[in-house]
Amino acid sequence: MRLRVEFTTEPFDLDEAPAHAVVAREVVEAAELDAVDVGPFGNTAEGGADQVLAAVDALLRRSLAAGATRISLQVNVVAAGAEGQGER
Repeated sequence: MRLRVEFTTEPFDLDEAPAHAVVAREVVEAAELDAVDVGPFGNTAEGGADQVLAAVDALLRRSLAAGATRISLQVNVVAAGAEGQGER
């Protein structure tokens, strides 16, 4: 099974990336995921279920420890053959 996670961490700071946002980016970039897209208002990553779930666990734990006060995320199952085609 493939999963796609979309997430944001708060509080926002438009002038400089806060520590919790930097940590979240480091977690998903270091994970064994197939696709990672990091942006100022939202982030996405795709991969196998075990890899995505492990990354989500690390993302939650490390971002909270780095000062995040809120983490919003959504996890979707990616339909077979639908990788990189937008909404699933």
